[in-house]
Amino acid sequence: MKKISIITDSDASLSPELEQRYNIRQVPITVHFGDEVFETNVDINDHLLIERIQKEGKLPTTAAPSPGKFAKAYQAAFDEDNADAVICFVVSSKVSGTYDAALIAANELMPDKDITVVDTLSLTVGQGFMAIKAAEAVADGATVDQAVAAAQEIRERNHLFGALATLKYLAMGGRVSHLTANMAGMLNIKPILTIQDGKLEMLERTRTRKKAWARTIELVIETAGHKTIEKMNIVHTDCIDEAKEFEALLRENVACPDEINILPLTAGLSVHTGPGFVGVSFITEQ
Repeated sequence: MKKISIITDSDASLSPELEQRYNIRQVPITVHFGDEVFETNVDINDHLLIERIQKEGKLPTTAAPSPGKFAKAYQAAFDEDNADAVICFVVSSKVSGTYDAALIAANELMPDKDITVVDTLSLTVGQGFMAIKAAEAVADGATVDQAVAAAQEIRERNHLFGALATLKYLAMGGRVSHLTANMAGMLNIKPILTIQDGKLEMLERTRTRKKAWARTIELVIETAGHKTIEKMNIVHTDCIDEAKEFEALLRENVACPDEINILPLTAGLSVHTGPGFVGVSFITEQ
């Protein structure tokens, strides 16, 4: 039986605890403030990111890990984990060049190794859930193809809804106008986001955090219907207390799994949402 290692990138929003539990390696997305380069979860986190943006008044750029970074992670899996094969689950190719970098590393830098790169067409915890599902399948004796199939199968059953606290960061990134963001601030509008076609998109606009959270929970209930929710995680951008408050509200209204991890969105994504974002990702039964 082949020993298979699982790799993803930091846009999967996996905590160090989940990394260790499932033996998953994460390759960091990079954040660039001018000539300064920071690696997500290495020398920058959501708090430091938001602090720096507020100080400078402008957004940094983000970049996919280089092919060399992926090759280094692949080699570590073969050397340190004694892996015979690697499966790498990367953030949606609709939002990042990470998939291309991971493929170049596999096909051009390490062509003699058994490496499978999967475009998750997802991001944040949805991507993380796929990596975890593959790790669980591998632990149960799955082959590479079986593990990939198990991960891809849950993609259609994974859902994410989250409420922004501000449109300021979308305006700074050019995704909405500054006038729209200012008006939203004046009217206390809190947009709700979801994943559509491999991207994080605006779904609805609500007013006040209370209404945004209530609507988010309604969307969870409507989407789950009569199906059991198998797994659930909460993601947030530098607002752990609010995330815990949202979890309590969620448990009051939804039949949640016993375990809900509260996870930082991570810098590669938080740069777009800004502080105060709280979202929930969940998998419904088949």
